[in-house]
Amino acid sequence: RHGPAQGFAVKRIVICADDYGIAPGVSEAIRALLSERRINATSVMTVLPDLLEEADALLPMTGGQASIGLHLTLTGNFEPLTHGFRGATFPSLSKLMALAFARRLDPVNVKAEVETQFMAFEEAFGRAPDHVDGHQHVHLLPIVREAVLDVTRRRAPNAWVRDCTPAAGALKGLDPKGRFIGALARGLAEQAAAAGLATNRGFAGAYNFKVGTNYGRILTHFLAALGDGGLVMVHPGHVDDALRARDPLTGPREAEYDVLAGAALPQILCTTPRSVVTCD
Repeated sequence: RHGPAQGFAVKRIVICADDYGIAPGVSEAIRALLSERRINATSVMTVLPDLLEEADALLPMTGGQASIGLHLTLTGNFEPLTHGFRGATFPSLSKLMALAFARRLDPVNVKAEVETQFMAFEEAFGRAPDHVDGHQHVHLLPIVREAVLDVTRRRAPNAWVRDCTPAAGALKGLDPKGRFIGALARGLAEQAAAAGLATNRGFAGAYNFKVGTNYGRILTHFLAALGDGGLVMVHPGHVDDALRARDPLTGPREAEYDVLAGAALPQILCTTPRSVVTCD
């Protein structure tokens, strides 16, 4: 956090940690950041067997102020909650994308899985999610998108849906990853509005997860690019055996946590000469 100084404009940014529940070390790191009010949102995976325990541990950390959302999961080494997906685990992202764009996903099966993950969230937290997004941005894909908007409209009409359209200035150079995610998001905000649902205003957070990346510099750039009501996606965490078994993203989570928990964050939040970012 950084308090507003005289003569400075204040913009409110959502700093959302994805993948809560993917592994104990990730969940512990996210809870610590929430309790210190270094971030103000997290998105919860509901397909892991220890969801209820992780939910019980999370709620006291939020103080009722953080946005707790559903991180819809349809890819990776996780077991679906319904029987509509073939195999013991979800498909890879590339396979799911191929099926979605070829219109070969069964809309009934997709909607059943989306609805069941909503129900799992409701059981764990006793209420609907505050926001909805997707692991590996699957909520943006054809057929999945329509299911997410429909189920959100019915089960969580006050929730906002993550729009991954990059904020002006968030992209650096060619930035193929950010541009590709932005292309996937095309039209989502309009569809959400037609369904009576809100979205964030501007998105940042996609970058190349490679060793040696200066995450403090990257986060500073993202925060400067976002306007009021924008969202930056983060992936902090402590690496443990469970994470290594479940997800290839490991080391960068530690690097992100170090920046978000570090002494330099207040200065990073003062990202432009006439602007102060707050995640309160």
